[in-house]
Amino acid sequence: MSRLKNLFDQKSARVLNVYCTAGFPQLTSTLEVMESLQANGADIIEVGMPYSDPLADGEVIQSSSLMALENGMTIEVLFEQLASMRKTIHVPVILMGYMNPILQYGFERFCKAAKEAGVDGLILPDLPLFEFETIYGDTIKDSALDFIFLVTPETSEERLKKLDALSSGFIYAVSSSATTGKDKDFAKVAMYLKKLKAFRLKNPFLVGFGIKDKESFNAVNEYANGAIIGSAYIKALSTGGDINTITKNFLASILK
Repeated sequence: MSRLKNLFDQKSARVLNVYCTAGFPQLTSTLEVMESLQANGADIIEVGMPYSDPLADGEVIQSSSLMALENGMTIEVLFEQLASMRKTIHVPVILMGYMNPILQYGFERFCKAAKEAGVDGLILPDLPLFEFETIYGDTIKDSALDFIFLVTPETSEERLKKLDALSSGFIYAVSSSATTGKDKDFAKVAMYLKKLKAFRLKNPFLVGFGIKDKESFNAVNEYANGAIIGSAYIKALSTGGDINTITKNFLASILK
């Protein structure tokens, strides 16, 4: 049983997935940030692999990605940092990124390295459904990695059912068709999530984009299995200071 399936079997509501950028704020910060997230209440850690053209990411995460790249973060360096993570990290870990640098690294090599490091799943927003089915999906499955598809309010019912059938781990429900970090009209988001819940998907679903505080976290949890927080946490880390103190205070403001 995968760590993600085990998590959702044990906790079907208020699951908190927190995004962090690998190599930010310092090149060597990755594991420190992950350990701090785990210690302070994150159920899932989503590690962003920095890329110079992150299409789905807003200004805050883009800025952290550029800083991480300047710090010297690469996929190669990331796997070196993650090689021993399972000595201390016990929660599910997901890698989020884009196809271009992964293809340059080598897709099969990437999936093999992710499996060996103890990674549980992948989020690749620019991997087309057709190419997943015909080229890359088998390699992902052979490496025992869950694959999380994104859905939006504009996703058709037919496509939603297909993505749900192909996904494992969970579905990433984008709160609106915009980049991360933007404020959302939660009255409209609630209508979308209510509709999504009514489909009775095979997979649990977590809501991302615009979840930034206790109010927005509680709001989406009326309908979803949990939420994904990214930009707000990256913004908190950007203030500088002790990583554990920042993380503890930030997550306490969400969860308590």
